[in-house]
Formats: sequence, C-alpha cells, structure tokens
Amino acid sequence: MLKVVVVEDEELVRKGIVLTVDWAGAGCAVVGEAANGEEGLEVIRRYRPDLIVTDIRMPKLDGIEMLRRLREEGNRAHVVFLTAYSDFSYAQSALKLGAADYLLKPFHDGELEETIARIRSRAQTAAPAAPAAPVLPEGQGPEKSKYVREALTYLSEHYNDPDISVSSVARSLGVSDGHLSHVFKKETSYTLSAYLTNYRMHKATELLRDCRVKVYEVAESVGYRDIAYFSSAFKKSVGMSPSEYQKRCQ
Repeated sequence: MLKVVVVEDEELVRKGIVLTVDWAGAGCAVVGEAANGEEGLEVIRRYRPDLIVTDIRMPKLDGIEMLRRLREEGNRAHVVFLTAYSDFSYAQSALKLGAADYLLKPFHDGELEETIARIRSRAQTAAPAAPAAPVLPEGQGPEKSKYVREALTYLSEHYNDPDISVSSVARSLGVSDGHLSHVFKKETSYTLSAYLTNYRMHKATELLRDCRVKVYEVAESVGYRDIAYFSSAFKKSVGMSPSEYQKRCQ
C-alpha cells in the first residue's frame, strides 16, 4: 500500500482528489493533505509518503520549488504534478526534478489511477533500489527529543552488533526500555526494532551491489548470525532474496 500526500491550494479540488479517487483500488492510502507548498513540505516530512500528488501553481511556495527542496533533502518519492496550465516549460521543470508524470486539470475519472498504475509498472521493471530506510539525521528539528536523537546515533553506529536490542540501547542512554520505546515510536512512527531492521536492510542492499561479496558475509556485516533468518528478513523487506537482488544489480 503506497502512502500518498495531496498538495493543492483549491480546497474543492483537493477534497475531490482525496475523496473521489479510487485510492484503495490503486493500492494507495492518503495519509495527509496540504493547501500550499510550505504546508506540503511539513506534511511530507512528517508522513514520508511514497507518492506526492501536487499542483504546480500555489501560494507561498509552488510545487516546483517544493519538490526541488525535497530532492535536495534526499526525498525520492514518486511525484505527479497537476496544473491547469499547458505551458510545456512547467512540464520540463517537473521532469528535470524526477516527476513521474504530469496531468492537466481537470483530469478525467480514472486518469490519476491509470497514472499510478504506470508508476507501479515502471518501478517493478526497473532495477531494484535499496529500500528506503527511515534514517533520521541527528538533530533533525527541535521536535526530536534528546533520547531519540541519541538512539538514532547509537543504532547507526552499532547496527552490526547481533546482540543489540531495545534494552541495550536504553541501557546505553540511561533510560528505561518502556520510556525509550514510547518516545521513539511517537517521534519516528517506527518501533525501535522495525527501524533497526530497515536500517540493516538498507546497508545490506549497499553491500550486495558488490558481486564479490558473499551473502553470508553481508549477513554478518549487518548483525545477523543466522543467514536463513537474514535472507527471510531481506526478502520480506525488498521483495526478493539477497542472491536474486545481487544478480539483478550486476
């Protein structure tokens, strides 16, 4: 299920997109909406959607500049631009920033769903990319508490320790397991264990791109003693086994 954020300054148009598009049928769920580019940046940073559907011309911050800032931050979400203007220069700017598609308003029933289907098809036939590990840079915003920032740093430095756990992280920070688990989930939307797994899978995909590295070596490098368990976790996260992924990357 793809997470979607809709950014559109015209409220009736935005609500129409959110409420009338067959999101479930397209394998999507709308997790947030915004009325301009500035709000869009906040919502996108908060929910980290897989797909952004956005108008181009909006007050405060237009869609092109919003996407430019997101790309500079490393955001690689699929983007569909909507605009009532057929000027091709807008489409060119959108495509240069990696927009997946460009639709003129008003678009017809089913057109956005067809666009999403094309995006999915292209993603499936393209070379596999590393799963997007939810890495939060240290010190990202005042909303991140001291314990969460320290936990993120600790995980990035000790992810290859097979004995790492919520307890060991909490102990290193001098805080209880329960308190750390609560604030980590509240501020990142991930459990600490899920974050660790995603971080390990992200590192594993980087290592597997080198065909000289053996799968068992990768497993050990990211903190797994049991290669079968690693392979199972990798396939669940990436959609293929480590060896299949390595062959696709050659």
